[in-house]
Amino acid sequence: MSRLLLIDDDALFREMLAAALIQAGHTVAQARDGEEGVRLFHAEPVDLVITDLVMPRREGIETMLALHRARPDLPIIAMSGGPVRSSLYLDLAARLGACHTLAKPFATETLLSRIQEALTPPAAPAAP
Repeated sequence: MSRLLLIDDDALFREMLAAALIQAGHTVAQARDGEEGVRLFHAEPVDLVITDLVMPRREGIETMLALHRARPDLPIIAMSGGPVRSSLYLDLAARLGACHTLAKPFATETLLSRIQEALTPPAAPAAP
């Protein structure tokens, strides 16, 4: 399937999500924050990034901007939960180029569907 980079500071959540993604056939690199995520991104190419937005050291919006500077076409799925303002963070992420946003908690099937959508090229228009 695809090579994914999963960035989240919640180790238990990250491990559970990575296990589900691996079970679905993806290869998954994991990072505990945006700083480590950007470093891994530059070390090995990925097809898609899934990042939390509220993290220590380098938060998700800053991480998204750094990744898009390096590769503008990179599909990024942003996720957030917990704080009262998580919907504001998700809205900002969408405006800054996240192809999908997910409020935690979410169903694994929803994430898998969003990954497939993000990695499926748009259909070519039918010839007249």
